[in-house]
Amino acid sequence: MTLTLTRWLSALQPMRLGGLSLLIWLCWMVPALALELKIALKEGVSQIAVGSSTSATITNGMGQPVGQLPPLQGYFAKAASGAVALNQHQAWQLVVQPSDNGLVYIGDRWYRGSVRLVRTSQGFAVINQVDLEDYLASVVGKEMYPSWPQEALKAQAVAARSYALFRRQRQQSQLYDLGNTTTYQVYDGINSETESTRSAVQATAGQILTYQGKVIEAVFHSASGGHTENSENVWSAAVPYLRGVPDFDQSAPVYQWTLELTASQMRQRIPGIGNIVAFEPLQTTPTGRIRSLRVRGDAGSRTLTGAQARQALGLRSTLFSVQPQLGPLASQPGGSAAKSSGFKIQGRGYGHGLGMSQWGAYSLATQGKTYADILRHYYQGTTVSNLGS
Repeated sequence: MTLTLTRWLSALQPMRLGGLSLLIWLCWMVPALALELKIALKEGVSQIAVGSSTSATITNGMGQPVGQLPPLQGYFAKAASGAVALNQHQAWQLVVQPSDNGLVYIGDRWYRGSVRLVRTSQGFAVINQVDLEDYLASVVGKEMYPSWPQEALKAQAVAARSYALFRRQRQQSQLYDLGNTTTYQVYDGINSETESTRSAVQATAGQILTYQGKVIEAVFHSASGGHTENSENVWSAAVPYLRGVPDFDQSAPVYQWTLELTASQMRQRIPGIGNIVAFEPLQTTPTGRIRSLRVRGDAGSRTLTGAQARQALGLRSTLFSVQPQLGPLASQPGGSAAKSSGFKIQGRGYGHGLGMSQWGAYSLATQGKTYADILRHYYQGTTVSNLGS
């Protein structure tokens, strides 16, 4: 089934920048093809829209051409019996490669590179094969505000490049290198590319962070709440370059935050122990993050890790405290007792607290620090190195 040309053209309209034509936009970054990443956009899908801004070649899992897609015409790729079907072609794997540095349309947005559709036990996986530097221009635009200082954007570019290559090494035998969500780093195709993010990526082209000659897992987060964390306080192992350092994120809107939940909401989020009575921290990090806590209810109790509590309650970080909000006095046999009408949760920061704080990087950049200064601060003992050096 094909999609209407009108829909495809309308999808292209937002891509115009300052009157530049789509052609100029497509050719702005000619892929270097030095390093290609495999980014999983979707898994376990039964159908997805696919197309190309230019004519595209369809190849099978053996790399053999099996067909063509005309430009600006969309088709639905579908899961078939042991195969993926696209425009009357079927194979366990199909690759759509646009010509002339064209863009590929996947789902509801445009991407650089090509798309690989791989049949799996549940539907098929949709993988964008994209040049590393093109990928980074999108990631930087999703992970930081493009209007932020260039030195902050450069720091993000180097951190994201390092993280991507670390994951690529770890995932060598896997179907893909990274996903496109916050579990990895957020990637949104050309939607999040801007002049400033491309400039930051180009200014740091090929630069990575290394520790003792090896690329590092350069994790990052939005804001730490005043101090980043040692890796062993969040993960199980101590990583020498992920040491807690003072942060400069006080200007972040998530530096401090408050969440109020009713007694009913709390009971739904932490079920099985009746009405929640109290939260008792069992282990905390030196900076105050919750490592484990006991939740007491009137019908039992549960012990949760900080990460489990954060997920259950929908919190921004594990740096939080919980206070019951007492309601009117309720008559009880032998006296009176105040029942909790809800809970007030106060916290700081957003994310796991490891590595670079993005709001801290912003603050340091506004103070005149370079991207190298920022990276050295948040990744202790590391060196900014060039790929292949």
